[in-house]
Amino acid sequence: METDHQLLVKSMFENVLPPRGTESHKGSCGSVAVIGGDEGMVGAVLLAARAALFSGAGRVYAAMLSKNAPLVDLNHPEIMMRTPAALVHLKQLDCVAIGPGLGQSIQAIELLIWWLTSPVGQAMPIVLDADALNLIAEHAHLAELLKKRHAQTIITPHAGEAARLLGVSSEFIHSSRAEAAMKLAKKFNVVCVLKGAASICAYPDGACFVNTTGNPALASGGTGDVLTGIIASFITQGVKPDDAAKLGVFAHGLAADNLVAGGIGPRGVVASEVLLEVRSVINQLNQN
Repeated sequence: METDHQLLVKSMFENVLPPRGTESHKGSCGSVAVIGGDEGMVGAVLLAARAALFSGAGRVYAAMLSKNAPLVDLNHPEIMMRTPAALVHLKQLDCVAIGPGLGQSIQAIELLIWWLTSPVGQAMPIVLDADALNLIAEHAHLAELLKKRHAQTIITPHAGEAARLLGVSSEFIHSSRAEAAMKLAKKFNVVCVLKGAASICAYPDGACFVNTTGNPALASGGTGDVLTGIIASFITQGVKPDDAAKLGVFAHGLAADNLVAGGIGPRGVVASEVLLEVRSVINQLNQN
C-alpha cells in the first residue's frame, strides 16, 4: 500500500505557537494535567509533567495512582500534585495526558473510562500514551469509547503498542510504518503519532507527515513520556491538536539533534536532558 506523505521541516512551525503579550499570565498560558504513575512508575508522570512545564504550559498538574506518590516534585515544585479524583474538579484544565506509568489496574481502567465518557472528558483534547493504549488494545469496550469521542484525541504508540492496537505483528509495523499509522488514525478517529526513527503523524482524513529530526539519542527510557508532555503542553497553550502533534514530534527530535551537535550523546542522553533542550528549541522557533 503506497501512502503519500509530507516531510516535517522547520519552516512549518515558525508561526504555530501563539505569541505572548506583555499581559500574559499563567492562566492565559493554559493548564494541563498528566495522569498515570502507578506503583514503581511515578517517574513517567514526573517526566511528562516536567516536559509540559518546560514547553511553556502556564499550570501543570500531576496525578498519580501510586499510594506512595510524592507530595511535591522537589526538583520542580512548580508542578502541582493532585489525586486523580481531584482533577475532575479543576475547571481550568485545557488538556489531559493519560498513560505514562498508568499500569493496568481496575483503577486505571475506571479512570480511562471516566475521561473518555464524562462530559468533561468528552469536551477536552486528550493525549493517550503507554498503558492507556495497552488497555484500549486489550479491552474492546475501551476501544469503542475512544472511537466515539467528540473532542480530538492524539495517541502516541511505539511499534509494540501499535501492533497490539491493530492486532498485527511488530514486524508489520516496522515494515509498513506509514500504512500502520494511517490505519490507526482511521480505526480510532484520532491523530496517531507513531514513534520511532522518522516518527509519523497520521490523520483520519488521510494526511500523513514524516519527521525529519531525531537520532538514536532518543533510544532511552522516558523520552516517550517527554513527548507526551510536550504535545499536551502545546495544546493547552492554544495550538490546534493537529499542529501540536507535528510540532511536538519535530521539537522533540530537534532537541536530541541539538544535544548531539553540542557533544552530548548520542549514547547516555537521558529524557531529562531532552526536555530541557526542548525549551530552547521552541523559543528559537517562536523568535523566528
